[in-house]
Amino acid sequence: MKAYVYVSLKKSVLDPQGKTIQGALKKMGYADIGEVRQGKYFEITLGGDLQQEQASAEIERIAREVLTNPVIEEFRYRLEQPD
Repeated sequence: MKAYVYVSLKKSVLDPQGKTIQGALKKMGYADIGEVRQGKYFEITLGGDLQQEQASAEIERIAREVLTNPVIEEFRYRLEQPD
């Protein structure tokens, strides 16, 4: 099973890197760009015989305890079964 985890700053937190990217895009001629916010992306392959509920709990725990700073970041994820 594979997990795809997306981490981003909470909406209430300023994103200076996103603002810099937004400014650069506008200078490059992309005039219709609105707000840009940046984040992190992780692909995690889970081994073994984890059931969907176990995998979900494990990924939530990893994201909460390792991948994010819960004060300023939030996360979302999706699980995918191998083909």
